[in-house]
Amino acid sequence: MSENCPCCSGLQYSLCCAPYLSGEAIVQTPQALMRSRYTAYSKQNAEYLVSTWHASCRTPQLTQVLSESFAATTWLSLNVNACEAGSHDNEGFVTFFARYLEKQRTGTLYERSRFLREDQRWYYIDGTTPQVGRNDRCPCGAEKKYKKCCGQ
Repeated sequence: MSENCPCCSGLQYSLCCAPYLSGEAIVQTPQALMRSRYTAYSKQNAEYLVSTWHASCRTPQLTQVLSESFAATTWLSLNVNACEAGSHDNEGFVTFFARYLEKQRTGTLYERSRFLREDQRWYYIDGTTPQVGRNDRCPCGAEKKYKKCCGQ
């Protein structure tokens, strides 16, 4: 039996993100790209991450910076909160909440990522941090208010 995919989709890795990371398949949606990028962070695959960053955002040292960050970070979980169309067919947004462990401390990443499609391929462009009110439902997926969960 295959391992579960790190992206928390509930699918086996071989049926979920593995074909994207190996280059056997092309991502068809912004959500699939976001999940596969999370998996690439989890699997420490800097080449895939760089190839899925929009060319306008890549720097010469990006592969090295990513590779250096892998040693200190373990990705723990992913919760996709929303997927939205952009202002045109080649733009999409995915809001997610991820947990990670870094230097024995748990951290979180809450982001609304923007993706663009060029030549039939989706690319990550950038992200913003959505505002969370104390009484809002926690973006981690728990059925608690933010102030009683991750906002403590």
